[in-house]
Amino acid sequence: MTGLEARLVVERDGFRLDAALAVPPGRVVALLGRNGAGKSTALAAIAGLLPLTAGRIVLGDIVLDDPDAGVLLPPERRPVGLVQQQAPLFPHLTVLDNVAFGLRTAGTGRGAARRRAAALLDDAGLDALAARRPAALSGGQAARVALVRALAREPALLLLDEPLAAIDAERRPALRDAIAERLAAFAGSALLVTHDARDAEALADEVVVLDEGSVVQSGGLADLRAAPASGVVARLLQ
Repeated sequence: MTGLEARLVVERDGFRLDAALAVPPGRVVALLGRNGAGKSTALAAIAGLLPLTAGRIVLGDIVLDDPDAGVLLPPERRPVGLVQQQAPLFPHLTVLDNVAFGLRTAGTGRGAARRRAAALLDDAGLDALAARRPAALSGGQAARVALVRALAREPALLLLDEPLAAIDAERRPALRDAIAERLAAFAGSALLVTHDARDAEALADEVVVLDEGSVVQSGGLADLRAAPASGVVARLLQ
C-alpha cells in the first residue's frame, strides 16, 4: 500500500490551488495554513466533494480523481473517512446508531452494525453515551463520536478538518489526547487540516505548510521551526 499521492489543481471563484501532497501509510500529515490558504479546498477534493480541474489523486492502487483519464469516484465509493469541524452527527439518531450508520451503508446488517458500533464505542471509552442523541453531547463528546463513526468502516485514509477549532480552549488538550490515541491505533493514513501548530505538534508526523494555494514548505515540525522558509511559516509555527 502506497498511501496517498496527490497533485491537486482546483480553480474556482478566482482562487487556484496547485499543490502536491503525499501521506505515507501509517503516517499523519498536518496541512497547516492561514484562513484562505486552500486547506479546505484540498480536503474537499480528496474527499470527493470537489472535482479536480487538473492533476491526479491516488490512494493505494485506487485512482480517486483523474480528469485526463475521465475518472472521478463519488465520495461514497472512496475508502476515505471524513471528520468535519462541526461533527455533523444525525440529530434524530442515538450515538450508537450514528456509529452504526456507516457500517450499514457498507452492507452490514442492522444487528451486526449495532453490535460492532457498541464495541467501538466501548473501546473508545464512550459506551456511556451510546443511548444519547447529539443534542445531549458536549462539543468534545460529539467530536469523539464523529471520529469513531469515521473510523468504523476502516478507511484507508482519514481526513480531519479542523477537529478542534469549535472546542473550548480548556477542553482542547483532552480532545487532542483522545484523537492522538485513536490515530495511534489506526493502520491507515491520516491528513489533518489545521491552522494551529499545537494540533500539528500533538498529532502529526510531518507538516505541509500551504499558503495562497501552494505548498511553501514541508518536513518535520522541529526542522520547519529551526529554518522557516518565510515569515508566514514562522508566524504559523509560533
